[in-house]
Amino acid sequence: MTFRPLHDRILVRRIEAETKTAGGIIIPDTAREKPSEGEILAAGPGARKDNGELVPLDVKPGDRILFGKWSGTEIRLDGEDLLIMKESDVMGVIEIAEAAQEAA
Repeated sequence: MTFRPLHDRILVRRIEAETKTAGGIIIPDTAREKPSEGEILAAGPGARKDNGELVPLDVKPGDRILFGKWSGTEIRLDGEDLLIMKESDVMGVIEIAEAAQEAA
C-alpha cells in the first residue's frame, strides 16, 4: 500500500532508541520512553498561503528528524506503527557528516 500525505503533513517512522546504556545496563521496555527521533518516509507538497501560493516543505523523505514527545497521530500502515504530523511539529533535521556515514 502507498500513502501520500496532503498539504504540510509528513509520514514518519520512529527510530528506536538504544536498549542498553553506555555502561551496559539493559533498559526494560516499561522504563523506556517513546523515541522522539524518526525518518521521514513521505511528505506532502506543502502548505498554501491565503493567496493560494504553494509554500514547499523544508523537509524531504529520507531526512532524520527530531520531534516533540506528543507530536503527530499514530497510525498502523501495512503492519508498521507510523506517525503522521505537520511540518511545524518537527524541531529540527539531524544532519550526519559524510565521513561518519561512510564509517557506519
